Amino acid sequence: MYVAVKGGEAAILATHDLIAEERRGDVSVPELSVAQIREQMQLSVARVMNEGSLYDEDLGALALKQTQGDLIEAAFLMRAYRTTLPRFGSSVPVDTASMAIRRRISATYKDLPGGQVLGPTYDYTHRLFDFALMANGEHSPEAKIAEHALDAAMPRVPDILGDEGLMEAEVPPVGDPRPFDLTRDPVEFPADRDVRLQTLSRGDEGFLLGLAYSVQRGFGGNHPFAGEIRLGEVAVSFAPEELGFAIELGDITLTECQMVNQFKGSIDQPPQFTRGYGIAFGHAERKAMSMAIIDRSLKARDFGEASEYPAQQEEFVLYHCDNVEASGFVEHLKLPHYVDFQGELELLRKIRREQEERLAERKEAAE
Repeated sequence: MYVAVKGGEAAILATHDLIAEERRGDVSVPELSVAQIREQMQLSVARVMNEGSLYDEDLGALALKQTQGDLIEAAFLMRAYRTTLPRFGSSVPVDTASMAIRRRISATYKDLPGGQVLGPTYDYTHRLFDFALMANGEHSPEAKIAEHALDAAMPRVPDILGDEGLMEAEVPPVGDPRPFDLTRDPVEFPADRDVRLQTLSRGDEGFLLGLAYSVQRGFGGNHPFAGEIRLGEVAVSFAPEELGFAIELGDITLTECQMVNQFKGSIDQPPQFTRGYGIAFGHAERKAMSMAIIDRSLKARDFGEASEYPAQQEEFVLYHCDNVEASGFVEHLKLPHYVDFQGELELLRKIRREQEERLAERKEAAE
């Protein structure tokens, strides 16, 4: 344990008081409530829930408030709290095909069966400041939202292609074993797809975005199609052993993305489209899209493709996408390393002395 900080425990406790003061800011400004953060910063809350591996909007908002909006520190809080919760078992797989849709788009079909639903998105907004938001009081939208009944049938694009035999089939592993649990067991390589997807689902959004970008630009040359992106509410069910049947626990908001990728085929497989899959808590399209692109890259071994670029290297991707672990490893450099540094400092001085002595000897010999 490091004890070199002067003041010891008293100094550390004083930093806690300073954090609380900094967090509160100017007391003449009304304090943000957890409810305000939950309702008005939903995209940040979603990111914290994803990277913190825990779906709880109130706790996600509290974590953001407590950490002054530091997303990685907030995710760390969520994970730490998650370890204290009892575990009752695994839920029944959610059925995203029956999602209560709020947003659903596809870049592959103009006349998508079931229709395109633009929903809430910044895709079509002007990147201009809305200074009306700085005014006190509520900001009313310029136009009322029209209510339209959605089609009951909204088949997923990969399913449409699958009906024609043009999409890679996706079947459970032999025996349909219980999925890997990343929160209980360490990742081992080579990693199966359930391990990869779990790791990506709580990976750092920025890191995954960068890797997804690298796949499209210079390291892979892959330009997938956004087969379908959907946002909405899905029922979560759990089957207690004592009951023997599933009961519905409630609804959660999910974003799902299915990318459609080209595949030229092989000796064993005909030419077909392949899929990349991404899913995330809340409204998190960028995360789900990045995850789907990388998921397909990490399937290179499954298709007998060469692993030539970073996003295809599963050890590189899975070991480094965890921002809590990465942050801890980088930030540990702030802790005292006095002994290590003094050792290197003395070694460097010794090497310089020896070098100066050799130069002096050569100079004398030359004279």
